[in-house]
Amino acid sequence: MNALKNKVSLIGNLGGNPQVVIFENKKKIARMSIATSETFKGADGEKVKETHWHKLVALGRNAEIAETYLQKGYEIAVEGRLVNRSFTDKYGVKKFVSEILINNLLIIGKKSESKKAINLV
Repeated sequence: MNALKNKVSLIGNLGGNPQVVIFENKKKIARMSIATSETFKGADGEKVKETHWHKLVALGRNAEIAETYLQKGYEIAVEGRLVNRSFTDKYGVKKFVSEILINNLLIIGKKSESKKAINLV
């Protein structure tokens, strides 16, 4: 049952190119966001499309893959865990952020491409 604790799986489209930072020890971190959409019928019977944005963080090899292969609009599948952190912005206001730390990354393809999956990890 431990494998199911704090596990997140999403399929969505990248909202922008990954933002990669390289640290002094040559370790990389890539930050990006994906949009997931669902369609349902509203109370009035009309079709409603709802989009949610999710922040992703990739470290090490996953960051390298993101930097090399991912671009805005690509459809990807990710599996990871939810992490929460806080920071103080430049105005002294404490902010809280929830992100998905990627364990596995699967490139499904470009938004307009056929659904041919490329598993890089």
